[in-house]
Amino acid sequence: MPRINLLPWRDELRAQRRNQFYTGLGAAFGVAALVTLIGVLTMNSIIDSQGDRNNLLKQEIASLDARIKEILTLEEQKDRLVARMKIIEELQQSRPEVVHVFEELVRTLPEGVFLNSVKQAGQRIEIKGSAESNTRVSALMRNISKSDWLENPELEVVEVKKTDLGPRLSEFTVYASGVKIKSEEES
Repeated sequence: MPRINLLPWRDELRAQRRNQFYTGLGAAFGVAALVTLIGVLTMNSIIDSQGDRNNLLKQEIASLDARIKEILTLEEQKDRLVARMKIIEELQQSRPEVVHVFEELVRTLPEGVFLNSVKQAGQRIEIKGSAESNTRVSALMRNISKSDWLENPELEVVEVKKTDLGPRLSEFTVYASGVKIKSEEES
């Protein structure tokens, strides 16, 4: 029987298969490294892109915050201007009131009553004067009650004083309220 030595052929086949295995393993490692590198680069690109978007959003938010602050200051200025306009409007409306009050004081003043001072604080009017008698002061208060521009007379003080000129005079202090003109909005 002839003897055939197949060992070198098998060794070559094993070496060839081992080389194919290592080549396949190297190729798989290379492909895995390439896929990993592409994945890392892609993720870094996505992260950088998202970072750019975030920075853009931060800039826009800062810009909007500045606009909001500007709007708030403008609203505060508007509120102050509206308040000023309201005060000016009230002053414009109350301007004729003073004329009416003085005119009404003249109309309500009975004969024998003299005014020394008239002061107004808000709607409250302080009237100081002197009268020939207490009945004249009462007549003044009745006239104020009937008045269209004055109301709520309150007598605070009546003092009878003698004068060097002759008759004695009653010095008085009366408080009254001025009637406010109704604006078109209140009507």
